[in-house]
Amino acid sequence: MAGEVAAVPTPVRSIAVIGGGPGGLYAAALLKRFDPARAITVYERNAPDDTFGFGVVLSDETLGGIEDADPEVYRALSSEFVRWDTIDIVHRGRTHTSGGHGFAALGRRRLLEILHERCTALGIDLRFRAQAPPAADLAARHDLVIAADGVHSATREAHADAFGPAVTEHRNRYIWLAADFALDAFRFEIAETPYGVMQLHGYPYAADASTVIVEMREEVWRAAGLDTCDPAESTARCAKFFTEALDGRPLRANRSSWLTFRTVTNSRWSHRNTVLIGDAAHTAHFSIGSGTKLAVEDALALAASIEEQPDLPAALAAYEAGRRPVVASTQRAAAASLRWFEELAGYVDQPPRRFAFNLLTRSRRVTHDNLRLRDASFTAAVEEEFGCPPGTPPMFTPLRLRGLELRNRVVVSPMDMYSATDGLPGDFHLVHLGARALGGAGLTMTEMVCVSPEGRITPGCTGLWTDEQATAWRRITDFVHTSAPGAAIGVQLGHSGRKGSTRLMWEGIDQPLETGNWPLSAASPLPYQPGVSQVPQELDAAQLVTIRDQFTHSARRAADAGFDLLELHCAHGYLLSGFLSPLTNHRTDAYGGSLAARLRFPLEVFDAVREVWPEDRPMTVRISATDWAEGGTDAEDAVAIARAFAAHGADAIDVSTGQVVPEERPEFGRSYQTPYADRIRNTVGVPVITVGAISSWDDVNSLLLAGRADLCALARPHLYDPHWTLHAAAEQGYAGPGAPWPLPYGAGSRPPPTGRTDGPKPRLRLG
Repeated sequence: MAGEVAAVPTPVRSIAVIGGGPGGLYAAALLKRFDPARAITVYERNAPDDTFGFGVVLSDETLGGIEDADPEVYRALSSEFVRWDTIDIVHRGRTHTSGGHGFAALGRRRLLEILHERCTALGIDLRFRAQAPPAADLAARHDLVIAADGVHSATREAHADAFGPAVTEHRNRYIWLAADFALDAFRFEIAETPYGVMQLHGYPYAADASTVIVEMREEVWRAAGLDTCDPAESTARCAKFFTEALDGRPLRANRSSWLTFRTVTNSRWSHRNTVLIGDAAHTAHFSIGSGTKLAVEDALALAASIEEQPDLPAALAAYEAGRRPVVASTQRAAAASLRWFEELAGYVDQPPRRFAFNLLTRSRRVTHDNLRLRDASFTAAVEEEFGCPPGTPPMFTPLRLRGLELRNRVVVSPMDMYSATDGLPGDFHLVHLGARALGGAGLTMTEMVCVSPEGRITPGCTGLWTDEQATAWRRITDFVHTSAPGAAIGVQLGHSGRKGSTRLMWEGIDQPLETGNWPLSAASPLPYQPGVSQVPQELDAAQLVTIRDQFTHSARRAADAGFDLLELHCAHGYLLSGFLSPLTNHRTDAYGGSLAARLRFPLEVFDAVREVWPEDRPMTVRISATDWAEGGTDAEDAVAIARAFAAHGADAIDVSTGQVVPEERPEFGRSYQTPYADRIRNTVGVPVITVGAISSWDDVNSLLLAGRADLCALARPHLYDPHWTLHAAAEQGYAGPGAPWPLPYGAGSRPPPTGRTDGPKPRLRLG
C-alpha cells in the first residue's frame, strides 16, 4: 500500500551452533570471519580432546574451497596432511595396486585442534562439556541456529514433523580402530574366515598412525562371536583376522564399538531459523570417505549463502538448493559402495584382477576411462584378463549365447513405438529398427510383440498372432541381416495382462481407451489403477492353456520370421510378471501363494516356447527384479526367479525393475538398476543384460569389465542417436570388427570438421 516502508532484512548477528564437530566449528569460523561483529556460541557436550574415530580424508576439491574461504585454516591443514596416491587390494594372497588416485588425510583430533584454535582466535565462544539447550529455545534467542549434532541429531528428532527425516539401517557391522604405524597405501583387504567374509578398510593419517575399519555382514559378526566380545577382545580378534595387513602388530580402540551404518535423509534441511548440516542432515557411507567432507562443504555453502542472499530465509533456501543435488549424488555413490560391500561374498570368486577393478569402480564414480588415465597398466591387465582383443574396448568384445555370436555387448533395448495397425509392423518399424541395427549395436530388440489381439497394450502395438504379421517382420529381419551384416535382431514376446486396452503413450499413458476397449485378463482380478483401469478377469485353467499356446504359436512365427533371439517378457506388470509378484497375484490355486507357485505359469510358458524355439538360438527372460513397493518382489526373490529360469534353460536374464504397481517408489539414478543384475549374475552364475540410465560408453565398459553384466541395454540414448554404438567406437579410436561402419556410411566414420575454431589465431607479426 502507498506510504508503506519496505521491510529491512534482519542481519544474522547472533548464532548458536549445536555440535562441535568439524562442520559446526568450520561454519562458526567462516561466519565470524565474514562478519566479526557476530556473536557465535558453539555447544559441544564432549571435552576438547574427546573424539571418535581416528583419521579423516578430504578431497582436493574440498581443500580448494577451504583455501578460498579461509587461507589460514588451509595453511594449518596443509602442513598436517599425509598424502598418497595408491590403493592396494589384497585378496586370496595377492595384492593388486592401482595408482594415480590422490588422497589427503589427517587425524581427526588434529583437525579439531586446528578449528578450535581458529575459532578461539576469532573470538567465538566455545563451550565444551556443555549440553546445548533445546533448539527451539536457542532459536527464540538467536538469529540462526546451526544443528551440527550428528547422525543421532536431537534437533532433527525434536522437529521431525518439520524436517521429515528418514533413517535406513543397513546390514553390515563395522568398528573404527587404529594401528600405530602408517600404511603405505589405501588398503582394502579381504579375509575369508570360517565364519564368513570380512573386510578391512585402512589408510594412513599420520606418519605413525593409520585408521583401520573392520566390516562384515551381521550374520558373520554373530557367527564369529563378536557380538559377545567386549571392546578390548573385539580389537584383539580383529587384529588376528588381518594379521597380514598389520604385520602382526596390534590394533587400538578409541571408545570403539560395533555399529550398523545409518543412511539419513531429510525432506527439508531448515525450519524457520534452524538449519541442519553434516550428518544431522545427511549421511554417506564411510567407504567413500565423505562424512567430514560433506560437513565441511555444507559449512562453506551455508556461510556463502548467508553472505550472498538478502535475508535468512533466502539464504537457507539457497543453501539447500545448491547442496541438495550434490549430496544426493554423493549418497547414491555411497549407497552403491555400501551395497557392494554388503554383497562382497558374491564377488570373492571373481578372477583376481576383475575383483580388484570391481571394488575400485563399485560406487560408479571411478570408471574404466578415468581409471585408465590414472593407471593405464593396471587397467590393461584387467582388460587382458577379461579377454579384450588388443586395442579393443570391453564393449566391443564378442559374446556367444548358444549358436549366436554377438559382435559387441551393446543392446538396443525394447522400446514400445505404438505405431502398428492391427499388429502389423510397417515402414516405421523397418526404418526404426533398421536404423539402429545399422548404428552398430550387437543386438537390436523389438518392442514387446504381443501374442494375441487381447494381449496388446494399445491399439498401436505390434503382434505375431497372424502369418501376415510374421511376413511383415521377415521384411525387417531380412533388411537387418542383409544391410547390417553381423548385427543380430531379437524379438520380445509378451502379453499385456491387466495393463492392456490403453491409449497410445502420448495420448495418456496407462489411461483406458475412450472407445473400443477389449476385455482384460490377469493372474488376479486387480485393476492396475483402482477406479481408473478396467478390472481384469482372473484366468482359469483352460484360459491359461490358451495363452500358453498363443505364446508357442507366436514363437514359431518368430523363428520363421528370422529372429536371432527370443526374449520372454516377464516384467513391468504385464501378464507373466503379474503372476510373479505377490502384489498382483492373489490366487489360491496352484499358480498362487509361494514364489514357487507364482513361478509355475511363467515357467510353463517358457518351457513351451523353448520347445518350439530353434535349439541353436538363445532365449532370454526379462524380469522386474524389484517392485519398488512394500510387500512386492525384492532382490532375494529376483535371485530365486532368475535361478528358476536359468535351470529351465534361459541363456541370459534381462534385469529390469518396477512398473508393476503404480504406487512404486523407484530409486532413480545413474545405472540404478545395475545392482540387481550384478547380484543375479554373481549369485546365480547366469549371464545378465543390465538396463536403466546407462548413458555413456564409459558406463558400459565399466559395468562389463567389473563383471556386473554381460550385455548393456540402452533405450533413450538410441532414440537420441541411432548410431550411438558407432559413435562410441569412433570416440574411443576403435575401428575393429566389433563396430564396423556400413560401407555406404564409411565416409561418416570421423566427426565432420566444424566451420570455425575457437583456438588461438595465427600470429601475423612480431613484437
